[in-house]
Amino acid sequence: MKLKERGAGASDARAPRPRPVRKKRVGQALAPLLWLGPAIVLIAVVVLWPVVEMVRTSLLKISSSGVTLGSAGTDNYSDLFAEEDLVPTVVRTLIWVVAVVIVTQVLSLALGQLLNARFPGQRVVRWAVIVPWAASVLMTALIWKWMLDNYSGVVNRLLLDLGLIDKPVNWLANPDQAMIWMMWVAIFVSLPFTSFVILAGLKTIPDDVYEAARVDGAGTFRTYFQITLPLLRPSILIGSIINVINVFNSFPIIWAMTGGGPGHATETTTTFMYKLAFSSQNVGESAAMAVVNFILILVMVLLYMRASRWREEVR
Repeated sequence: MKLKERGAGASDARAPRPRPVRKKRVGQALAPLLWLGPAIVLIAVVVLWPVVEMVRTSLLKISSSGVTLGSAGTDNYSDLFAEEDLVPTVVRTLIWVVAVVIVTQVLSLALGQLLNARFPGQRVVRWAVIVPWAASVLMTALIWKWMLDNYSGVVNRLLLDLGLIDKPVNWLANPDQAMIWMMWVAIFVSLPFTSFVILAGLKTIPDDVYEAARVDGAGTFRTYFQITLPLLRPSILIGSIINVINVFNSFPIIWAMTGGGPGHATETTTTFMYKLAFSSQNVGESAAMAVVNFILILVMVLLYMRASRWREEVR
């Protein structure tokens, strides 16, 4: 009996002790937070907190001096949707965004191909293309406003010398002409970034793919539309989404060139929002406009992403 008891005691002593498996699993699960934590905090502070404050402000009644007078409920939204200029402004903004993004993307595809080609002075041309993007958007808009001046502007002087116009034209006084010129400035500013995104996408396409296409007898157009464009889809998607967000929120171009005028003829949601806050002294309604603007951007981006996925499934 004693031998058995001793044997049993020895075997119990030799048996491995259970490891803290649960603690180990928790530690493994929390380990990525050491790397993701700073990014999560940054997103929470820079993105989520301003959105929460924007929505909260849109539900408050705030005086012109910035003092909170209490809850306004949905009154700010009711006042906003009762504005006569809201619907025309939103429609004009959508046309502005779609036109600028589409033209920018088409021109960027051509410019990206040019920058990807080998020619003397390629590096100088690439640096020159960056200049409009590196320069201040406000200064670019002011320069173009000066160039379009009906008395001393370079555009009128050039067109007069070429005989294309009989007398100076006040381009920014006519709403349709002003919108076209502002679209051109927005395209001019957006073109460098989008072109370099396309250029980066072109650099990722292997040369073997083009060699195989040439062996199969594919021509230039067939190679471009069946190989280059499909492989550029991620770059086009990224460039388009960023441009949608930037153009939708574009304020300096419109404010510097026309201020949304004449009247509200060239107004977009950003300038409309600004005037509600500082001209009408209605901070709550301006915050409501900011919420509507934010929702519109999300809807446009989601619709574009959905359309892109649909095209992938079809192909």
